[in-house]
Amino acid sequence: MITSFLKTSVLLMAITFLASCKKDDVTPELTVTPLELSLNAEGDTSEFSIVTNDSWTIQNAAEAWLQVSQVNGNSGSASIQIIASKNATGNERSTVLVVDSNNGQRRRITVSQEPTIYPSYNTSPKAPDATGMNSNAVELAAKMKLGWNIGNTFEAPNNEQGWGSPIITEDYIKFVKQSGFNAIRIPCQWDWSHIDDRKTERINQAWLNRVKEVVGYCVNNDVYVLLNIHWDGGWLEKGWEGSKAVQDTINAKQKALWEQIATSMRDFDEHLMFASANEPGADNAEEMKMLARYHQTFVNAVRSTGGRNSYRVLVLQGPSTSMPLTPQLMSKLPEDPTPNRLMVEVHNYSPSQFCILDDDVNWGNMAYYWGKDYQSSIEPDRNFLDAWDWGNEASQLRDFKGVKEAFVDKGIPVLIGEYGAYRRDGSKHEPKDLVTHNNSVDHWITLVTKQARQSGMIPFWWDIGAALDRSTLTVKDQRTIDAIIAGTK
Repeated sequence: MITSFLKTSVLLMAITFLASCKKDDVTPELTVTPLELSLNAEGDTSEFSIVTNDSWTIQNAAEAWLQVSQVNGNSGSASIQIIASKNATGNERSTVLVVDSNNGQRRRITVSQEPTIYPSYNTSPKAPDATGMNSNAVELAAKMKLGWNIGNTFEAPNNEQGWGSPIITEDYIKFVKQSGFNAIRIPCQWDWSHIDDRKTERINQAWLNRVKEVVGYCVNNDVYVLLNIHWDGGWLEKGWEGSKAVQDTINAKQKALWEQIATSMRDFDEHLMFASANEPGADNAEEMKMLARYHQTFVNAVRSTGGRNSYRVLVLQGPSTSMPLTPQLMSKLPEDPTPNRLMVEVHNYSPSQFCILDDDVNWGNMAYYWGKDYQSSIEPDRNFLDAWDWGNEASQLRDFKGVKEAFVDKGIPVLIGEYGAYRRDGSKHEPKDLVTHNNSVDHWITLVTKQARQSGMIPFWWDIGAALDRSTLTVKDQRTIDAIIAGTK
């Protein structure tokens, strides 16, 4: 009797306990993804998902310009669409959507929208077209061996002859290829002297056609080509110290220019790659955040034009294209709807006293001799000392190792978009020990080329006509060409 009574009591207590603890025993759950959304200026839609084990509500403080398809719901999963009206304010705008669950949890979603400053040039987007675009970034990088820069030819004011360069011909492209280079970088200006209307940032059609013609020279000869927005009067750099309104205007210009360039070049196959910028002068985390915004705008603009641009490989410049800084600051690449089609670009003129400095300056003097085995006893004050532990052979290896580990090892190809060290023979600062000087230049070229290739990177030599004569299509500096080729072996 007592045993039966005890059993009944225990059972009743257990039922009461379970009933009172049922809700408390359920772990609160609220998952919202993604937590950041960026919308286009002309009016855009996007969506996020909610997963929770209780009812929920959404607070929207931006109802004037942002609509939310559903503001409350029950447990389970839901897909929420947001619709933004055109942003004609001239500035970026943003809001925070607050998702509250009755289980006590809260999530916040940041929604931002770019401003409409210039008209949209994506007026005729095409359906995605994968024809001739089979290679992802890693596969495309494997097809490129050595790269060549057409110097500042298309960066010159007014036209490609603005700084004395001869017109680029298809024979010149063939000559570069015959010299051992199967990729060409075209540094190009657009805004500086090729804008028909400043109020709309409309690029002159004749200039677009001329650049397209030279790109065609490359593609038609099985040469990979990298087309960028180069220094271009420095408009991109004005954002680093500018106001928020200035940064918004620069970002809008990035969008307007790339919509036009991408639309004009859309029908080329995978031989053509686009590069967002040149040497964007970001040097810290805050400036890197700004650069990341410009890169994201570049990716969005190109992809939005559709066609083959939906699959085109795009190249993103590290902060200041610095080999040491890029692994430190560029920890995340832009979101891209097409996976595995992004590359990173850095440059190498290190140490600049030896590679490119053409006069003594207050921060350092020119060096004519580089490398521990190439120091001059005739002119020791012009040695770049190996003991300085920066800019020397050891630091080159460190820099390449850092970039390789941060990107190449993770399946993100890297281009050395510019590199070079140049001879001073015949210049106003001709070295007294010319034999050692030329040997040290050869050594730098071969070492850097070799290290790039061994690190899985594609090096693009910077030339303004010093090594290959563009008029006669002859080699002017065979030692430099030999040193580059030697680096590949």
